[in-house]
Amino acid sequence: MGRWLRPEVFPLLGAMGFVTSMVVFQLTRNALLNPDCRINKENRKMGILENEDEGEKYAQHHLRKYMRTRPPQVMPSVNRFFSQENN
Repeated sequence: MGRWLRPEVFPLLGAMGFVTSMVVFQLTRNALLNPDCRINKENRKMGILENEDEGEKYAQHHLRKYMRTRPPQVMPSVNRFFSQENN
């Protein structure tokens, strides 16, 4: 057990834990919220789902609506600092 407790392993464990949690989050989100995923029996019996409103809600979520109004810059203050001429 002592050889697994080396300090240089901790960043790798942290990165792998973070990535694993992101994968689990995305899979859970898709399984529970995706309108094309049919978990319950009533939806699986239907050949074509009539759920355009649900699909629109899934595609245009709150983060996407928020980011649509933001400028397409990662750090606007840093960009302004380096792009303005200092007289």
